[in-house]
Amino acid sequence: MDFLEALERGEVTTVGSALHALDDPARRALGDELVVYVRGLDDILYGRPATALAVAAVGTLSTATKVAALLGRGSILLTDTDPEPVVAAARQRGVPWLADVAYRLAERLSRRRPWDGWHFVAALLLAEKVPPPTGDAFVAGWAQSLWWQRSSDGPRRSPVLDELRADPFLDVLLPRLFEVDGIGIDLGFSGAGQPVPAALAALAREGRLDRAVLLDGVLGRLLRGDRPGALRPFLALHEELRPGPDEVATRVDGYLRLLADGPGPVAGAAQRALRDADSQVDVDALLDTARVVLGRPEKALVRAQLSWLDRLARRRPEHRARIAEVLATGTGHPAADLRDRAAALAQRHGHRPVATVTVAAAGDELPPPVSPAPAAPPITEVDELVEEVFGLLTPRRPPATLERVLDGLVRLATTDRARLAAALLPVLRRGEVGAWDHSWSQFDVSVQLNGVLLAAAAQPEAASRRDQWSSILSQLLTRTLRPFRGRSAVKPPHQSALTLIYCGRLAEIGQRLDGRDDPGLLAAPTGATGALDPTALYERLAALGDRPVWRWDLTQALLRLPVGVDEALADRAATLGSMAGDELARWLRGDALPATVQQVVTVGRRARKHTYDFAYEELPARRTLVTGTPPEGVADPLGLLTVPAHPIGRGLGDSSNLWPALLPGHRGLVAAHLLSEFASTAQENARDAATIMPAVAECAGAGGPALDLALAYGLCARHEVDRVATLDALLMLAAAGDLDPPGVGGQLGALAADGQVTPTRVVTPLRDAIAAGAPLTVWRLLAAALPPMLAAPNPPRGTPDLLALGAETALATGVRIEVPGLADVVARGGTSRLVTEARRLATALAT
Repeated sequence: MDFLEALERGEVTTVGSALHALDDPARRALGDELVVYVRGLDDILYGRPATALAVAAVGTLSTATKVAALLGRGSILLTDTDPEPVVAAARQRGVPWLADVAYRLAERLSRRRPWDGWHFVAALLLAEKVPPPTGDAFVAGWAQSLWWQRSSDGPRRSPVLDELRADPFLDVLLPRLFEVDGIGIDLGFSGAGQPVPAALAALAREGRLDRAVLLDGVLGRLLRGDRPGALRPFLALHEELRPGPDEVATRVDGYLRLLADGPGPVAGAAQRALRDADSQVDVDALLDTARVVLGRPEKALVRAQLSWLDRLARRRPEHRARIAEVLATGTGHPAADLRDRAAALAQRHGHRPVATVTVAAAGDELPPPVSPAPAAPPITEVDELVEEVFGLLTPRRPPATLERVLDGLVRLATTDRARLAAALLPVLRRGEVGAWDHSWSQFDVSVQLNGVLLAAAAQPEAASRRDQWSSILSQLLTRTLRPFRGRSAVKPPHQSALTLIYCGRLAEIGQRLDGRDDPGLLAAPTGATGALDPTALYERLAALGDRPVWRWDLTQALLRLPVGVDEALADRAATLGSMAGDELARWLRGDALPATVQQVVTVGRRARKHTYDFAYEELPARRTLVTGTPPEGVADPLGLLTVPAHPIGRGLGDSSNLWPALLPGHRGLVAAHLLSEFASTAQENARDAATIMPAVAECAGAGGPALDLALAYGLCARHEVDRVATLDALLMLAAAGDLDPPGVGGQLGALAADGQVTPTRVVTPLRDAIAAGAPLTVWRLLAAALPPMLAAPNPPRGTPDLLALGAETALATGVRIEVPGLADVVARGGTSRLVTEARRLATALAT
């Protein structure tokens, strides 16, 4: 059997026997052949073939560097490689550098996937009886090895405690567990029924590990911080160790820092440890930290701090006055119940507040709206175009950048094609543009954009795409934008209007690249929002002369015009004597995109795909959306006016962040098309889908129920980045007078009462809106949101917080708004927080 054939078949014994019979020159020749073979691999080598390769590499190559370089290639997977025959081959040949191979392979381990190859490297180290490396990836692999059962068919693992007790790497690698960022994720699983933190604490109780080393390591890790999931195992280890008062006292500075600045769970652990040891903590340092804690947003932490200070004042009366002063700082907390508690405790211990006069300020104090910024000037240089292309190599391409690049491509590809291709091709290759595109993907914006970029950089690519571009344009021949009226109804297309229009535009642009001295796109925006000035479009049409007008370029240009009639400019456009001039004239006279008919509906989940459709169970049960339909007698062949109510879980749209720039004068229609994405941020924990909310707010036109729902979903988004973007949009709309606070509040309350959103998330962005100068907007929003929440059989979590915020804004603005259902809650009586906050709001409204 041929040697390489035996290697490919994983015949480890055959490979080893063949090596045994070779002399040195034959080994070197076979080693060279082996390197060439591995470099030419098209697939991944793993399992027994990888073991055979490792045996051959150790048995033929001359240095550890060459062996590690060969086995460390991306095409070699060492996860299931058997180390025993490799060690045997090294022993048989008598190489002294097997440990060096292990160290070099350890350096090549991936930090993201340290498991791949870790066991193989560890076995080589143990065979050579050398200390382990301490690099991040090797330590992460060791952490995973503490609990990972490699195969369900293999022998059952010993308990983690027993394995750790006998682990030869433990003493060297243990300190690094507390130093490698993110390694807590690798410690957060149970192995053989026992978590790793519990096993470490048990070894400390046995005396196998130094308890002080563990405590110092945990404290250091918590002080450096990490992701919540990565800190959780270290918190568990801290709880397992249960540090005593003396141990806390010797580390008091670190605990005080964690209490003041640590994440909520970490600060809570530090608080409990310090509270049990407060007799040994300096009172001045404790009170300084307490002032910070009483301003933190975590209510449980603040409540515990108030109780601790109350107990401390009773136990140490000599410090009562100072403690009362600190307690008084809690009266500024955003939560009304905590403010009341802090005030009561401060007065109990002798604090007497100074009387103040509060002047209520009615209305918002927002800065005036900013005028829309003009679009950046056209790209005229190849270097600038290539630099802007970098900005498109992201999953969500910025619309303004995309429009500048498309305009620059048709200009520069028709005037300086050779220089453009030379500069652009290396950038596209490094970014792997188009590497994963399927040739049959036609109506896909990303695929077509990649095709246009590649066509501009390489003539063969342009030739291969022409048939597809022609096919796209021929399929779109019947999908005309106008006339809207006087036509029979047309079945809406399967693809979204955005996909059709952009794919049509990109197919045209691909064909335009072969032209001469192209003046650029008619649809190039004149405003940063994507809007196009009508006069600018008229001037571009006038400058074309006898040049042809590209259909989808003109379609996009018309959709970017502001809504309204301009008879004077329409008359000038009609004098151009061209079809495009007549089209612009009709548009400016009012034969433009009509308003869609919107309706609020509730949809359920998509159909279950199969028995084991686990994703189905994670989908929300209901979602409130807005459908759009064309007015009676209006055809909608592109589907611009048709917004279907897709079931939950259908997936997000292709390049959906381009909607605002597609229809910059139709805010409500854009919001309706994007509503499923905004809802996913609140219901499915999607991230970044609401970051385009400010772009929607910058659009012109009425918002309607779609915009109200979009803002309600965005304020309840799971991730802060989406809530912040929604807050920015809300403030922009409020400043411009385009916000309907009762409309947003009504939708928010209905969603919360129906269990579709988590209203606790809305408190922080609304407080930020108040701080930004919009207390009246927030109060009007809350006054509309609270009635459906109070009327629910079980008011949703967060209702008391919104009641408290309503009381604050009602008092701050001095504006009385009736809140239906509030009196009924107050009439229930009792001391529940819901009733307490309802009573507070009722008192504020009666003041």
